[in-house]
Amino acid sequence: MSVDDKDEASWEPGPDEMQPAVEVVGRQLKLWREGAGLRPAEFAAKMGYGENLIYKIERGARIPRPEFLERADEVLGAGGKISAMKKDVERARYPKRARDLGKLEATAVELGAYGNHNVDGLLQTEEYMRALFDVRRPVLTEGDLERHVAARMARQEIFCRTPLTTLTFVQEEVTLRRPIGGRMVLRRQLEHLLELGKLRHVEIQVMPTEREDHAGMMGHVQLLKLRDGSTVGYSEAHLTSRVVVHPKEVQVLELRYGIIRSQALSPRESLAFIKELRGET
Repeated sequence: MSVDDKDEASWEPGPDEMQPAVEVVGRQLKLWREGAGLRPAEFAAKMGYGENLIYKIERGARIPRPEFLERADEVLGAGGKISAMKKDVERARYPKRARDLGKLEATAVELGAYGNHNVDGLLQTEEYMRALFDVRRPVLTEGDLERHVAARMARQEIFCRTPLTTLTFVQEEVTLRRPIGGRMVLRRQLEHLLELGKLRHVEIQVMPTEREDHAGMMGHVQLLKLRDGSTVGYSEAHLTSRVVVHPKEVQVLELRYGIIRSQALSPRESLAFIKELRGET
């Protein structure tokens, strides 16, 4: 890996409440470097990274990756004090919206989601999500794209977490036909859905386009039943996201999602449908 390549070994922080923590870590790194009597160029050479990256991290413009902090700890002889800051920057590597959703999913015993535009984020392959973020406008920077992909991939730990979380999904037929990223990307996405659908705690259903009665015309629905017995909803729009906690609003979402599931193909029928689509792709 070249020095220029290693300059990308960091994340660009998002404009949210985690930015002060990133700046504190940067200042601490600068103090340790200066305390060791190293100029930025000398520190960069010992680290094996570009000098420009050192400046960016020290002023809080970049989030250092765990391996950067571990290497800095060794170079500066910090005895684990710099490496310990990995916990402080771990959450900052992800966009705030993804962190908020991740917090809810981490305490969910049941999760249900109806998707009417794209394959649900928890069901996406990495190449599908990269293609999806790549077509976003305005265009994401490479750093932002990587942060979004990393956050979405991290959320998929919910499939193997113990105790198992019951997961149900309803996907509009059109989301399984739209060739985001090209035909082969879509084909591998369909194959991934077939594999996930085999898991005993996962149910995937398809809402056929030809359905006349459809309770999901108001858009995306996501419901999470938490460990304390409460249920919350989560909704996203173009520029905002919202956690739904008011009992009457949650009740409406639960009603809609229940009807949506009853109107969709059964899980067994849905897997057969997806298998047929894969054959056509």
